[in-house]
Amino acid sequence: MKAKVLVLNGPNLNMLGTRQTDIYGRTTLAEIEAAAQRHGKTLGLAVECRQSNDEGQLVSWIQKARGAVGGIVINPAGYGTTSVAILDALLTCDCPIVELHLSNIFRRDAFRHPTYVSRAARGVICGFGARGYLLALDAIADLIAEASPAPETSKKPAKKPARKSKGA
Repeated sequence: MKAKVLVLNGPNLNMLGTRQTDIYGRTTLAEIEAAAQRHGKTLGLAVECRQSNDEGQLVSWIQKARGAVGGIVINPAGYGTTSVAILDALLTCDCPIVELHLSNIFRRDAFRHPTYVSRAARGVICGFGARGYLLALDAIADLIAEASPAPETSKKPAKKPARKSKGA
């Protein structure tokens, strides 16, 4: 059975490919999502991508993901530095979370450096552009595999108790 991974994208990411291409590149969100779904299949993951400019919608999706997904990849965009609500929702999840940013937030304005989402994430991937989504899926696949019980290879038959010998 494939593990389901939810890829969430925050505000303005629907404008990728046309918005600040010097920072975010020319790849559209639709192209990123298609590549993520293809890559997910190679990793044995069922990838579901969603985007919203609405903080409350992102929180609702995170809440519904509890117990229903194997992992979450989230690019919170501008909400990373402002949304305690998204952080609180992520903290209720019992699955691995990877935070993702297209740009290297540490080479940008200082206010972008600390993110609330980082407190809930196992790791952060930033600065690799659209390729970051594939790296995030690689990471989440490994985290899911680590959390899953090892498959049973083969059961060994129970040992028979040693027989007592009659003897001298």
